[in-house]
Amino acid sequence: MQDNWITVANIADLAEDDVTGVEVNGLDIALYHTEDGIFASANLCSHGNARLSDGFLEDGEIECPLHQGRFCIKTGKALCSPLTEGVPVYPVRIEGEQVLLNLSAS
Repeated sequence: MQDNWITVANIADLAEDDVTGVEVNGLDIALYHTEDGIFASANLCSHGNARLSDGFLEDGEIECPLHQGRFCIKTGKALCSPLTEGVPVYPVRIEGEQVLLNLSAS
């Protein structure tokens, strides 16, 4: 698999302890800025038509704003009902102040 790292944001543009939605190559991506680092997943809930960047981020989990299901931001795993399916996650690399994603590695 080819390494396709794409710059998607500057760290300074991401609020700490929060989630930010960005569009990258036609994909809706959620970026999570936590004390453990920056993580990325698909921004659309696997259960309903809701953007995770409109949800609530706490303790490494993002809560969907529509049905209150939660996903692990590191693995994309669905953690509770009504969710039955996880969301794709993407590798993140930091270079200086830039946040890069590898979209081909999901």
